[in-house]
Amino acid sequence: MNAPRVITFGCRLNAFESEVLRERLGTDTGEVIGVNTCTVTAEAGSQARQAIRKARRENPGARIIVTGCAAQVDPEIFAAMPEVDRVVGNAAKLDPALLLAFDGARVSVADVMAEPVAIPDAPLAGFGAGFSERARAFVQIQQGCDHRCTFCIVPFARGPARSIPAAAVALQARRLVAAGYNEIVLTGVDISSYGKDLPGSPSLGTLARDLLGAVPELKRLRLSSLDPAVLDETLFEALACEERLMPHLHLSVQSLDDLILKRMKRRHDRAGAFAFIARARAARPGVSFGADLIAGFPTETEAMAQNTLDGVAEAGVSFLHVFPYSPRPGTPAAKMPPVPAAQRTERAAQLRRAGEAALARFLESKVGATAEVLVESNGFGRAPDHAPVRLSFAAPEGSIVAARLARVADGALVGNPSA
Repeated sequence: MNAPRVITFGCRLNAFESEVLRERLGTDTGEVIGVNTCTVTAEAGSQARQAIRKARRENPGARIIVTGCAAQVDPEIFAAMPEVDRVVGNAAKLDPALLLAFDGARVSVADVMAEPVAIPDAPLAGFGAGFSERARAFVQIQQGCDHRCTFCIVPFARGPARSIPAAAVALQARRLVAAGYNEIVLTGVDISSYGKDLPGSPSLGTLARDLLGAVPELKRLRLSSLDPAVLDETLFEALACEERLMPHLHLSVQSLDDLILKRMKRRHDRAGAFAFIARARAARPGVSFGADLIAGFPTETEAMAQNTLDGVAEAGVSFLHVFPYSPRPGTPAAKMPPVPAAQRTERAAQLRRAGEAALARFLESKVGATAEVLVESNGFGRAPDHAPVRLSFAAPEGSIVAARLARVADGALVGNPSA
C-alpha cells in the first residue's frame, strides 16, 4: 500500500483535519492524493487548482480527491477538472465510506447548514503519529461559525458553530502528550465562541483552565486566533495563573478603523480591540500579540488605512499577518466599491513594513533574557511569547531547552546555552 499524501491549504484547522484525512486515506489500496482546500480568498482556490494539475502531472496513476472549504462552496469548479477523480464536501470528508466511494457519485457535497460538518468526539486511532514532523500538535475544539462578516465565505463552508466536549478534548490531549508532544494548540473556526452550545455554556477560558488541570503532564498550551469582541474573564484568569498557557495571543482584528470594522460587520471596534489587549496585559505582563489585518478593504480611504497603521504601534502588536483584500464571490464585500489593486498592494506593504519594525523592536527587548524554547527543526524554535529563536547548539526536535537570548540576527533571536 502506498502512503497517502495530503496537500493542505489554509488554516490550522485544515492542518488538523489533514492529519485525520491522512489516516482515512490510509485505509484505501492504491495511490491516493487528497487536496484539502481553502476558500478564504479567490486566490486560495486558484492555488489549489494549480496544485491539483501539478499533482496529476507528477502522479498520472493516482486518484485525486478534492475536499475542504473551496470544494464545499464551489464543487462544480473542481468537478469540471479532468485531473480530479472525486469531490467531497466538508460534511463527509472525515468519513472513509464517503471519502473513498469511487464507485458512486463523483461529487458528494451536502448542505452544511442542514448537514453540519462532522467533528471528532473521541480520540482518533493512531492520531499522534500524524504530526511526526512537527514539534507541536493541534487539537480541534470547535467547528463552524455563527457570524456573518461581509468579507467571509467560511460560515457557508463550515456551517454553524459547534463545540467538542471538554472530556473529549482532554482525551485527545493526553494521547498527544503520550506520543511525545510538549505543546498543543487548540484550534477551530471560531474558538472564542467555544461552549455556547454545550451544557452549562463553558467558555474557552474554562476549557483551557480545566484542560491544564486534567492533563498536568502537558507542558505548553497555545490558542489559535481569538475574536477580540469576546472578553472572557476566565481566560484572562487562566492567563494570569497558569504559566503553561503560553503568553501569546493572536487576534482576528482585520482593521483598526471603526467605519471599516462596521462595514466588515465585525463585532468589535477599535476601542474594543485595545480593551482586550489591555485586559490581557494586566493579567499577564509581557504577553505578546499577533493580529490578522486586511489592507484595502472596499471603501477604505487613506485616512482609514492610516488609522490601522497607527493602531498597530499604539496597541503594541508584534506579529502581523497582513492580507491585501481579495474579493470573494458570494460575499457582500465583493459588491462594495473596491479600492484599486495597486493601492491594496501598497497598503499591505506599508503594514508589513510596520510589522517588521514592530517585531524587530520586540526581539531587541528580549536580548539578555533566558527563555524556554520549543525546538521545531534545524535548530529553530519558539519561546513562550512566540519569539523566534535560532539555537547556536544542538537540541532534539520537539524538546524544550533553556537558551540565553544573546542577540538578534536575520529576524530571530540567537539562543546560546543558558549555562
